[in-house]
Amino acid sequence: MLDARRAAASAARLVAWHRDPTVVQALRSAAAASIAYVIALRISPEAAPLTAPLTALLVVQVTLYATLKTGVRRVNAVVAGVLVAIAFSAVVGLSWWSLALVIVASLGVGHLVRADEFVAEVAISAMLVLGVTAHGTLAWVRVVETLIGAAVGLAFNLVLAPPVWVDQAAGSIEELARRVRQLLLRMGEQAAGRTAHHEAAERLHEARRLDHDIARVDEDLRQAEDSLRLNPRVREGLLNRVVLRTGLDTLEICTVVLRVLARSLTDLAREREPEPLFSRETGAVIERLLSEVADAVVSFSVLVTSSASTNAESAEDRLTAELRQATATRNRLAEMLLAEIRREPRQWQLQGAVLAEVDRIIDEMDTEHRSRRLLEELDRHTREQRDRRPRLTGLRDRLPRRGNRGTRGTRSR
Repeated sequence: MLDARRAAASAARLVAWHRDPTVVQALRSAAAASIAYVIALRISPEAAPLTAPLTALLVVQVTLYATLKTGVRRVNAVVAGVLVAIAFSAVVGLSWWSLALVIVASLGVGHLVRADEFVAEVAISAMLVLGVTAHGTLAWVRVVETLIGAAVGLAFNLVLAPPVWVDQAAGSIEELARRVRQLLLRMGEQAAGRTAHHEAAERLHEARRLDHDIARVDEDLRQAEDSLRLNPRVREGLLNRVVLRTGLDTLEICTVVLRVLARSLTDLAREREPEPLFSRETGAVIERLLSEVADAVVSFSVLVTSSASTNAESAEDRLTAELRQATATRNRLAEMLLAEIRREPRQWQLQGAVLAEVDRIIDEMDTEHRSRRLLEELDRHTREQRDRRPRLTGLRDRLPRRGNRGTRGTRSR
């Protein structure tokens, strides 16, 4: 039994290793660069045509969309630099002032042709070509090697399509939701008992540290969004991107409200120390309410990361039930807080703020609110696409449409 568990753990680590973006990028880049070098050896007159593998190394990215974007920009930058060098070498030779002019002109041309991160490559290509006598030969050799590397990089990602990194982004979103849940549970425990000011302040620091988790999840989500663009294996790339992005936006709003809630509890602890934050009955209801909200946060993350319609429907039903229960507990808490404030109006602003902040979190995760947000985002993306490519969009609208394939799971999201 122990050997079987060890074997299963080793297999799981191997699968995770093969799915790691860093490992995948290293293996794909090395393979593409080697293939580009072998091809360039047969075509280029240079003994060591390193421009081809260098281009392939820079072109091959973790996602197909990034590969296409990088390939076009790099070829654009190299060709622009070669043309600038040819133009200058026909008029002036290589000197300190001509080199300075070439660099300035190349950087300017790089911005004009929108080379973006490869603007420096325009100047590098121009300097290398201008620095030799047989500039015409070197120019064409450099262009050919660049085209070889770019073609190999693009073909590598087209033939061996890179992974879709949706699972990694979904896992990051669920992990963020679990951290929010743990913080809510600890805050509920503090509200139910005597909490020192420094302990409440520690929860506030934990809530602030969630901003770093949001940044890491956003990075994973951006990679997942790029992997869905132009990927032939994905049917509903736009829908998947919008579902995940709006889900992360909702969780980010919840973390902001949670930070405000932690601030209110910290201020309340300072004002009431050494007394408890709330009475025993009210504290118990707050603990239960935050526990129910914490469970709803996890269910919400499962909903936005569910791929199959059946899983999404069950997650939506569970989330709806949990939000309904949390709303009922919230209404009971409102009555108890109102009675307490009437008896003792001290710190009523902070006690009311706790209720308002919980209301905001519940409202953000409401399924109807989420449906409206999804429709708004889909409409916005459609309008932006029509504005960017009006002719292509008009042609696609005139084409006959096929059934309703690929809409599975749309309703639940």
